[in-house]
Amino acid sequence: MQKTKKNMASNPVSPAAGQKKALQIAVVLPVGLFILLAILPIWTSATDQPYYLTVVARMLIYAIAATALHLALGLGGLASLGHALFVGIGAYCVALPAFHGQSSGWVHIAWAIGSCALVAALTGVISLRTTGLGFLMITLAFAQMGYFIFVSLKQYGGDDGLPVAIPSTFFGWSLSSANRVYLVAYVFLVLLTWWAARLRKAPFGMVLLAAEQNARRVQALGLPVNRYRLLVYILSGVLCGIAGVLLANLSTYAHPGTFTLQVSGELIVMLVIGGIGYTFGPLIGALSFLLLEELLKGVTDHWMVILGPIIVLVALLGRGGLCGYIERWDKRRNNASSASNSRGDRS
Repeated sequence: MQKTKKNMASNPVSPAAGQKKALQIAVVLPVGLFILLAILPIWTSATDQPYYLTVVARMLIYAIAATALHLALGLGGLASLGHALFVGIGAYCVALPAFHGQSSGWVHIAWAIGSCALVAALTGVISLRTTGLGFLMITLAFAQMGYFIFVSLKQYGGDDGLPVAIPSTFFGWSLSSANRVYLVAYVFLVLLTWWAARLRKAPFGMVLLAAEQNARRVQALGLPVNRYRLLVYILSGVLCGIAGVLLANLSTYAHPGTFTLQVSGELIVMLVIGGIGYTFGPLIGALSFLLLEELLKGVTDHWMVILGPIIVLVALLGRGGLCGYIERWDKRRNNASSASNSRGDRS
């Protein structure tokens, strides 16, 4: 007992020690969202509401594309307005082989990965010669080039787009329904989010984060910054291509409109709403943006007039979007809890 008292005297415990920390909303909310998303197919099946599953499946696919863009923007600082190019390529990598009778999903995925990697490498080498506004504009220009290329393919529908004649099939299991696309998109998004969080703490991610702060210093250490940025740009493009594959199977259609500025802009807006630099930012941003869009569409045809100011208000919440706001809220709650505990101990 004397030894215990001596140790306690030599290692004083702070007043807040032993107190349980309040639940962190920044952690509980994303985990809760993933749990709800896992339960949603059961609910839609029980209530016979397949429409809601299709809507949320589209949200998950855009969350995958937003997470892919976040790798380039959140890690490499590459603000791209051309990632719609890779989503569109991925969609046509399903529609074009299906048009010629090829239903193998492995072929579709292989074409999407190969095509997006090649296009991202070629466009990335050129785009990375510029920075800032120049990078934004040149990536946008490449996406517009993709749009005009596919519009000119009259034998494949031109500006009317191309229906997906046969869904992607893997070992006899096809993405022929919204339920199946939802399942694949959900699993892929969970794995991608986990992997993106790990990548951020890996040496590769740390180099990119350091280069965003001071590229010259990282270059002086002997690390080829542009090679790292090119690699993350290619990786981001490939993941967007996979999102395009899922989108084509969900909508059973590939359209040149996928290449437009609107799609790239929506991905940027999702990241701004969710919070750039946060692991769950793309998920929360995509769900918030598309859910709000669906709700407003049901109220008025001029929903964009309402959505615009709401996005501005979210941006005015401060740096970090919704995730940043939630994190600051957690800090205020923890500080208030610590102050309350201190006053209680003094009394």
